[in-house]
Amino acid sequence: MTEQPTSHEGRQPLAARSHERTRPRSEAGPSAVPSPPGPPPQDLAGTARREGDRLRFVGAATRRIARGIDLDEIVLGLCRATVPTFSDAILVYLRDPLPVGDERPVSPFVLRLRRTDRLRLAGEDTDLGPSASIPVLDPQTDLIPASELCEVRSGGALSEVLRGVRPVFGDSAAARAALPELLGDGRTVPSGHRAILAPLRGRRRVIGAAVFLRRPDRAGFEPNDLLVAAQLATHTALGIDKAVLYGREAYIADELQRTMLPDSLPQPTGVRLASRYLPAAETARVGGDWYDAIPLPGSRVALVVGDVMGHSMTSAAIMGQLRTTAQTLAGLDLPPQEVLHHLDEQAQRLGTDRMATCLYAVYDPVSHRITIANAGHPPPILLHLGGRAEVLRVPPGAPIGVGGVDFEAVELDAPAGATLLLYTDGLVESRLRDVWTGIEQLRERLADTAQLTGPDHSPPLEALCDDVLDMLGPGDRDDDIALLAARFDGIAPSDVAYWFLEPEDAAPGRARRLARRALARWGLEELSDSVELLVSEVVTNAVRYAERPVTLRLLRTDVLRCEVGDDSPQLPRQRRARDTDEGGRGLFLVNRLARRWGATRLSTGKVVWFELPTRT
Repeated sequence: MTEQPTSHEGRQPLAARSHERTRPRSEAGPSAVPSPPGPPPQDLAGTARREGDRLRFVGAATRRIARGIDLDEIVLGLCRATVPTFSDAILVYLRDPLPVGDERPVSPFVLRLRRTDRLRLAGEDTDLGPSASIPVLDPQTDLIPASELCEVRSGGALSEVLRGVRPVFGDSAAARAALPELLGDGRTVPSGHRAILAPLRGRRRVIGAAVFLRRPDRAGFEPNDLLVAAQLATHTALGIDKAVLYGREAYIADELQRTMLPDSLPQPTGVRLASRYLPAAETARVGGDWYDAIPLPGSRVALVVGDVMGHSMTSAAIMGQLRTTAQTLAGLDLPPQEVLHHLDEQAQRLGTDRMATCLYAVYDPVSHRITIANAGHPPPILLHLGGRAEVLRVPPGAPIGVGGVDFEAVELDAPAGATLLLYTDGLVESRLRDVWTGIEQLRERLADTAQLTGPDHSPPLEALCDDVLDMLGPGDRDDDIALLAARFDGIAPSDVAYWFLEPEDAAPGRARRLARRALARWGLEELSDSVELLVSEVVTNAVRYAERPVTLRLLRTDVLRCEVGDDSPQLPRQRRARDTDEGGRGLFLVNRLARRWGATRLSTGKVVWFELPTRT
């Protein structure tokens, strides 16, 4: 009796045989019903290739659109990315005006043809601007222009398509009704899938529409092309939203910086001024650098330059507060070191981390002297008439905001013809050089510039400022730059007359006689009547309240300036006198006869001044 084998070669396991017995007959063997045949392998490959091409095109197109920063760059990126790869022509309409952020759009809803592009034919002129009317394809006439403006009617066919957000074929019922409204004058496009109307929806609302067109001799759009159009429209709309917001922020930054800095520099007697301001970069348009020139009593002028740490909206806001404080303190005619002391206190009130550097100088054109106090700022440079550039030795001081420190002032000569340059550290310090190396380079640059005009002539101020900024290399713009240049002309002693008058009843009469003699010496006798009358009125008012001697000073420049000072802090106020009043008409006469007049409170009293034009 032979032994039975325990296994059989090639026989399936029991579990497999059990599963095989449970399969339906249609799947079990040769008698199964065959499934419907699929597409041939070559068709599948072609479909996959087309889909791959679409994905690559969408990726490249969206990258090109995303490279744009401003509105025109983004719209141009859409046009150049789609023509002629995706369409033969494109029209891009945008809302006019474009709403920004959460702004409520204006009514009515108007679309403006922002840009168009199309496949150029041989011999055609290709110089078409962004607002040129690009032809729309038409099967009969081939080319007809589109309207530039379109008002979207509420509840109309175009409004419904835009509200639906999704792109639609040009031969759909919605597009057939909407396109003539968009293109204007009942214009239409070829029948079939020769056009796609794609709404441009930003983050909050529809901001425009794009029309993609193909010529009749080209294959029509396919259903998947609607997805491509949707992707292009979405990226374009979001980019436009970003560009509009960036444009608004840049506008706000420019306006903020412009209002923080002087609109124009004053023209004080005896000094000429020029200035420059450069932001750190186009993307950081606001900063903490500032400059100022403030006229002071006695024909003096305060020159200020400062730098708050950082270049942001916060820095600009702090700078604005410190600049306003400096102007207020200058109006009190405080010494430079006292001005810095009060600025330091103000910075501490604004916050513990509010740090700034500042240099405050006061120039007196009569004495040809300048008084300077420094709070951690780079030292000024004085360019002498002969061409020698000198870094002034001023105490460095601690930055504003440190607190608990004293500031020191120095008084220096300011010879006629010399130029004082005040600047912020952005001009002399960068990642490529330290501040003292930059200061020495600036000093050498000023000396070289002065050599070009010769030893007897100072370089023009505006050209000097431009030449200083030209020393900046491509890697030197790490910080804001503020620049203030002052050319000292001074006032010659022969053009100044100065007297002390005792506060007594005879003072007005003596003032008239002294003024008459000075005008005769200057050859301005024709001004005698007006000057005597006004001097008499102002001195009379000063004597009424003064306890110490009254000062009278006449300055002859391009105008005749008269200054009367006394120790009373109360400023005069112009008022209209009644017919029965015996006084009160002095300032009324000054206001009517003088070219300009004013009053300034000093730490020791006040100064009332007026100016008359010289007619020599």
